[in-house]
Amino acid sequence: MGKPTGGAREGSTETERMAGRTSEASRASVPSRAPRLSPVGEGNLEAPTRHALDWRNPSFYDDESLLKELERVFDICHGCRRCVSLCQSFPTLFDLVDESPTLEVDGIKKEDYGKVVDHCYLCDLCYMTKCPYVPPHEWNVDFPHLMLRAKAVKFRKGEVKTRDRILTSTDAVGRLAGIPVVVQAVNAANRSPVFRKVLDTALGVHPGALLPEYHSRPYRKRYDPGAAAGTASPTASTQGRVALFATCYGNYNEPMVNEDLVAVFRHNGIPVTLAEKERCCGMPKLELGDLEAVERAKNANIPVLAKLVDAGWDIVAPVPSCALMFKQELPLMFPDDPDVLKVKAAMYDPFEYLALRHKEGKLNTNFSKSLGKIAYHVSCHLRVQNIGPKTREILSLVPDTTIETIERCSGHDGTYAVKSEFHETSMKICRPVVDRVKAADCDHYGSDCPMAGHQIENGLKNGKRPEHPMSLLRTAYGI
Repeated sequence: MGKPTGGAREGSTETERMAGRTSEASRASVPSRAPRLSPVGEGNLEAPTRHALDWRNPSFYDDESLLKELERVFDICHGCRRCVSLCQSFPTLFDLVDESPTLEVDGIKKEDYGKVVDHCYLCDLCYMTKCPYVPPHEWNVDFPHLMLRAKAVKFRKGEVKTRDRILTSTDAVGRLAGIPVVVQAVNAANRSPVFRKVLDTALGVHPGALLPEYHSRPYRKRYDPGAAAGTASPTASTQGRVALFATCYGNYNEPMVNEDLVAVFRHNGIPVTLAEKERCCGMPKLELGDLEAVERAKNANIPVLAKLVDAGWDIVAPVPSCALMFKQELPLMFPDDPDVLKVKAAMYDPFEYLALRHKEGKLNTNFSKSLGKIAYHVSCHLRVQNIGPKTREILSLVPDTTIETIERCSGHDGTYAVKSEFHETSMKICRPVVDRVKAADCDHYGSDCPMAGHQIENGLKNGKRPEHPMSLLRTAYGI
């Protein structure tokens, strides 16, 4: 087909052809403050940079402009194919190319572009770990944000299912399902094969997908205000006291993880307060393409969190996707909002925070129990935070404990794995992770992302439940 398998060489016909197809729209979308673009070549020798998402620009939603950019980027991806093993978007794209009459991107029907978009769940791994053509490379490829743009156009045109609107309305569903009279019925129904068949038919939720449990006492009712008491012990990089952004999942579905987090932090002399109020971080709506809903969530959360930062609190979030939302996606959507940038600078993954404390001798390393062998899955949204393997670093301090680290996507994504049309694909993506857990013959397994942990559980089908790393750390402390 005349396609290089490892990217084009500088000066080759393929390179010149691809470079020539870099559209004026894509060049114009690069902010004026962006670094100078590197010469066209195999890839970057510089760290990738991320341009702000120009989502308020009317051209962002222009169909013709979008299709032109999709064709340009798909053509580059077709000539490289390094991302084929990451998710289903790329095999879908390459199958469309290979089955087209021209064996090129120009042979794909434009209405089929959406098939590629639907399989992208914005994990960002292609951008962070595979693609050699991300900015500052001249080809300026940001595949996840292009998929996000396509999702936003689709949402604005009203081409989303009622199911998807419901699944991404996590606060509303959590409040309703957590009503004491309702919660037992909801949890029982979600475990009923008969009801799950009805749910599959009526809403498109796969009967084989594990659905999260709900609790009549969410974390916000469990939190003890006494956890905020105590004297902070700052370091050069931490204030020594944290505000917990509990997250909708940690509040309604797994409040035990937040309880364990607070217990561990208090055991290390770190006062923990709870954000006065919170909404969903906005990640589910981002993945739906509902950017206006993301802005509404931002407007509810950022003033509360910025006020805490001003009062001298650092912020932690127990779910990697939520931390990433404040660290990366909101700053890219609202690059000129000083409060968004303030919260970004103060937001930490919990194990990142403990690792910073440990670096300066402020971590309690008096563990009372060993953990044996742990199969530890590193979630995608933790990997793209670029903080290093902090969870593994802390758990490795526990005596007589070994960590089998698994750096591969679980395929869950919060909603992708529960949708009828994508569930089987999600489990296929997860299969190598499940195989690694089985081969590890471990005492414990789990992930920083609770949903990824349950996706692995669904693949194992052995009755053994995942354990969150923070819960394991609490066990090791014996508290």
